[in-house]
This record gives sequence, structure tokens and C-alpha cells, in this order.
Amino acid sequence: MKLTIKKRAGFDGQRLIVVPKKIGTDFLTKDPITKHIYITDIGYYPKAHHHYVDRTQGVAQHIIIYCVEGEGWVSLDKKKVHISPSQFIVIPANKAHKYGADENNPWTIYWVHFKGHISDHVVGLLQQHLQNYRPHISYNENRIKLFEEIYNNLANGYSSDNLRYVNMTFYHFLSSLIYEDKFNNNAAATVANPVNITIKYMQSKIQEVITLQELAQAVNLSVSYFSALFRQQTGYSPIEYFNHLKVQEACQYLSFSTLSVKEMAAKLGIEDQYYFSRMFSKLMGMSPTEYRKKNGAVTREN
Repeated sequence: MKLTIKKRAGFDGQRLIVVPKKIGTDFLTKDPITKHIYITDIGYYPKAHHHYVDRTQGVAQHIIIYCVEGEGWVSLDKKKVHISPSQFIVIPANKAHKYGADENNPWTIYWVHFKGHISDHVVGLLQQHLQNYRPHISYNENRIKLFEEIYNNLANGYSSDNLRYVNMTFYHFLSSLIYEDKFNNNAAATVANPVNITIKYMQSKIQEVITLQELAQAVNLSVSYFSALFRQQTGYSPIEYFNHLKVQEACQYLSFSTLSVKEMAAKLGIEDQYYFSRMFSKLMGMSPTEYRKKNGAVTREN
């Protein structure tokens, strides 16, 4: 395998941790928590002049490179992709690649190598969000804090608790890349997404009966397109999802109120309490009365 790494002796302020292979084989690949996804290498290269890597057969880990300043490039799948601030790129394991810093405006990057049983699936989710391999994500200080939290704790050594904490935190870092709108609580993204608008509308109408046609009209879409879009993004039909929200609300009533099942169903816009009970039982795996007993709220006759 040809591997070329060309850079000066170091970048001022650079940081790097490579987890010892023995730690991986003795613990990370076997522990029930870490074996699913775990970090093997992690680092930070500020203003990385002359940074250049050429791996003709790739490496055994997946790689994420997140650029926060300057510019660089990545060559992958016979495409050379320019990387700018607030963009990241995912390089799948065992895939040939090259990357380097721009000669005139070298990048500052956070980067991580990772493996694990579900790492391929996580990379698949990340790639779904890629646009020409380089998604743009807004700068978020909390994301950088997550990276620092991971790095600083990993620098403290390889105790089992430390390794579990680091890699569980890494899940959160990955989710900040995949689900940026949720991580940022991005109101603009929510407004722009018809499905998110619909869910907010459902929540405002939780005590009512609404039809599929009404939901589609609320976002100015045809019923067929709206239904397909909603299922694609949530995995459920709009009415199924609305019923899930009703059951979620019912759990609140069962836990914190003395409403009877009949009164609760009525407050949720469901006239037939037995239909409501069947719907609740199907989703929660127990009847409303059983749920109330298990969760310690006051029981009343229905």
C-alpha cells in the first residue's frame, strides 16, 4: 500500500491522539458499549501549511474531516472536492483518497478516524446528507465543545469508564453532523421543512380530529405528494404520526392527572374510549390503566 504524508515537522498548536491497537483489541472491540462505534485516532491541525496525505488503498477506519478555517481539498472517487470553512467530508474505510491544505490559505481542521459494528451505517447516514461530498454546516460552538470534550477526556488515558464516556460522547458529535437542524434548534430549517411544519400543526391540534386532506392543505401540497414526503422523512403515515402524538399526550395525562380514560380520550378528540384504549395498547404494549398503575399516578374508574 502506498502512503504518502507530506507536511512540515508540525503545525503550531496541533494535537493528535492515536489509540493504541492493544486498547482496541482488548477493550473497544469487545465492550458492549464501545464495540458498536469507537474512535481510533483524533486530532486538530490549525493552519496546516503543506499538509498532504495520499493513501492509495485507504485505511481501515472511516474518516471525518471538519474544516473551520482556511481551505483544502479531498480527492475521492476520482473527484477532487474543494473544502471551505464550515464544511466536512466523510471518507469511507478502505477507499483510496488524497487530501491536502490549500497552499495559500491552508485549512484548520478537526478530524477523527472511527470503526465499529454500526460505523458503516453511520457513514451511510452521513452520506445521505452530503452535497457533492461536502455538506455545509453552520458553525456551532457547542459542536466544537463536544470535540474538545472527547479529545480532553481521551488524553486522560484509557480506563474503561473513560473509553465508554468518550465514545458515547462521540455519538452526540456524529448526531450534530447528521441532524444539524435539531442540534442547532434551527428555526429557519424548521420553517422551510413541510414535515416539521406539519408536526407543529399536529401539536397545536392535538385535541382535535384532523384529516389527511387538512394536513396537506396546511403546507400547500397535494395529498399524494405530502403523504409520500411525510413517510419518507418520518417512517410513518401522517395520521399514524398524529396518533403517536396523541398517545404521547395521553401518557402525560396518565402520569400527572386524575382524568379517567374516557375523559382523556375526549380531550384528545377521540369519542370512542375503547378505540383509544386499543390504539394506546398497540403502541405502548399495555392498556392505559396498566400504564397508569405502572407509572404511579392516581387511578380512577373509567
